Amino acid sequence: MTTATDAATTEAVSPAGKHWLDIATPIAVVIALGFAFFTPPEATQGEVARILYIHAPAAWIAYLAFGVTLVASGGYLVTKQMRWDRLAAASAEVGVVFTGLTIALGMIWAKPTWGVWWTWDARLTLTAIMFFVYLGYLSLRRAIADPVARARRSAVLGMLAVVQVPLVHFSVIWWRGLHQPPTVLRPDEMQIDGILLTAVWVGVVAFSLVYAALVRRRMLLARLEASIEQALRSESVPVAGDAVALPEVLADRVEAS
Repeated sequence: MTTATDAATTEAVSPAGKHWLDIATPIAVVIALGFAFFTPPEATQGEVARILYIHAPAAWIAYLAFGVTLVASGGYLVTKQMRWDRLAAASAEVGVVFTGLTIALGMIWAKPTWGVWWTWDARLTLTAIMFFVYLGYLSLRRAIADPVARARRSAVLGMLAVVQVPLVHFSVIWWRGLHQPPTVLRPDEMQIDGILLTAVWVGVVAFSLVYAALVRRRMLLARLEASIEQALRSESVPVAGDAVALPEVLADRVEAS
C-alpha cells in the first residue's frame, strides 16, 4: 500500500502526472492549425502566407521565453533559490526550440517569396546569432558541475543575452533589408485585419500554451534530476552493484529541492 506522503512525493517528483495544460494544449494547437489551413489566401502572397500564422507566433514565444529567462535569472541572483534557476533553464531550452522553429519556417517561406532559402538580412542574421547565443547558454550549464556556480554564472549570461530580443525585433525598422516590417505590432498603423489577424492571435495563444506545458514538464524533470543528484552524493544512499536505492532518499529531499 502507498501512504499519502509517498503519493505526494511521487506526484511532486514524477513528470508524468496529468495537468490541464496537457489537455488544453493539443486542442489549441489543432484549432490554430485549422485557422492556418482554412483561412482565405492572403491577397499578395497567396497560399505561402499561411506559414506566417505559425512563423510569427513562434517568434513571439521565443521572445517570451527569453524574457522569462531574464526574470528568472534575476530572481535567482536575488533569492538564491534553485527554483528560479530551474525556471530560467527550462524557459531557455524551450526558447531555443521556438527560435529554431522560427528560423526553419522563415526559410520555408523565403524560398518561394525571395527565391532563396537564406540571405544575410539584418533580421535573419540577428535571429541566428540569438539562437547560437542561447545554445551557448545551455552549453555553459552543461559544462559546470557545481549547481551553485552553474546557477550563478548562467544567471549572469541569461540576463545579458536578452539584449538580443529588442535588436532582433526592431532590426526591420532600424535597418533596411528584405524582411518585411512589423505587421501586427506596427508603430504607425495595422497592416492586417479580419480572419487573418484572428489566425495570428489564435496561433499566439496556442503556442503560449505549448510553451507553458513544455516549461512545466522541464521544471518537473529538473527537480527530479536535482533530487537524484543530491541523493547520489549522500552517504546514506545504499548502493548494490549498479543499482542505487533512491525512493526513501527522494522522499526526504524532494521538498527541499
